[in-house]
Amino acid sequence: MKRTLGLCLLICSALLGPGSAIRCFNCKDYTGSCTKQRDCSYDDACLTLSERGGMTYRQCLKYSDCEYNRLAQMFPQVSRFTFKCCNSDLCNSAPHFAASSVIGLLSSVAIMWWCIH
Repeated sequence: MKRTLGLCLLICSALLGPGSAIRCFNCKDYTGSCTKQRDCSYDDACLTLSERGGMTYRQCLKYSDCEYNRLAQMFPQVSRFTFKCCNSDLCNSAPHFAASSVIGLLSSVAIMWWCIH
């Protein structure tokens, strides 16, 4: 009986597994070219906090701290900011639309120039 119960508990714990943690980008910079990553705790989210006209912070943060007033206390050096918290792997990456937007714009101009001439 004890052996069967122990085996059952072992199988159930293997199937359920521990709470899975996420990975977040972890840096502060002006360029948005962050590549450094970090494993977070099971109750963390990925934070992107952008100072108006300045630094962008990317890091792990307890999901319960993802609210404006709490972040203002945690980042007193940042006077005005926007933020986003997300909870999937590496979801706090820099947006990738800038380069593709420039390429699209240049392509459109080239096509218009070609059509005119």
